[in-house]
Amino acid sequence: MDILKNTDIKFVSFRKKSYLLSGLVILVGIISILAQGFNYGIDFAGGTLLQLEFNQKNVTVAEIRGALGEINLAGSTIQSLSNDEFVIRTTQTELQERQKILNAIENRIGPFQVLRVEMVGPVIGESLKSLTVLAIIFAFIGIIIYITVRFQFLYAITAILALAHDVLITLGVLSILQKEVTIPIVAAILTIVGYSINNTIVIFDRLRENLKSKIRISMENVINLSINQSLTRTIYTALTTLLPLFALYFFGGTLSDFALVLLVGISVGTFSSICIAGPMLLDFKKRFKISGKKVSSAPQREQEKELKAIKKVKKAKTK
Repeated sequence: MDILKNTDIKFVSFRKKSYLLSGLVILVGIISILAQGFNYGIDFAGGTLLQLEFNQKNVTVAEIRGALGEINLAGSTIQSLSNDEFVIRTTQTELQERQKILNAIENRIGPFQVLRVEMVGPVIGESLKSLTVLAIIFAFIGIIIYITVRFQFLYAITAILALAHDVLITLGVLSILQKEVTIPIVAAILTIVGYSINNTIVIFDRLRENLKSKIRISMENVINLSINQSLTRTIYTALTTLLPLFALYFFGGTLSDFALVLLVGISVGTFSSICIAGPMLLDFKKRFKISGKKVSSAPQREQEKELKAIKKVKKAKTK
């Protein structure tokens, strides 16, 4: 049973509430970014990363920090992956210093296995930051060109603002939770950009088809109709994507942060495609006094009758 079939939700009518909600969430995120910044992983900050698995269970972060305190490294970042597995990130160290770290932990806590050792210099970290920013900028430029060619430049600007909305909220969550920003996290953000723009383009494509219709209704009703027609696909696609991500988040171990970013980004991207992109396009068209080719100034009551006629025709075609 399709509970989303033939919906008639007036998304445009509550666009101001959607703008306000998104604005507040983005504001909180920006405040967090300005106040405490990001917790850059070794990929960007440089340093040494050690991933250890202890033979005994129930080892605590406090115990590891105490062991590191004996060699003046108590300020190192320590992340617990499970009761016996931890990731330790320190400043860049040489082989002898790393051996001191391992000896101090073993003497204080007990035997363990070294699962991973990574070292990144500060110069490489800064270079990766620059390349990451360039990757996101080029992705946005490519999207603007594609949507401008396929639709109109105004559609492209609307889609980019919706994408910026998704990325800003995701970055805000990363800053608030102080999750490590690593190369896989950047890959997750770029994945969110691709996923969100796909949903937005589907709605824009439906909007373009409805604007070509010979039946004349207001632009607001055309946008509402287009979103409702795409709602089933958008919601079901999001759900089928989110379900495995929840499993990855709870049982993915080192991939849990990657899954968290995708969970946040895809949820926010689905919201922006439905509640932000279309209504924002309408506001831009009003602002710049651009109207659809088939939009008329007929009385509202007459337009509603015509809108119902469209739905009946489309419903008959699907049977």
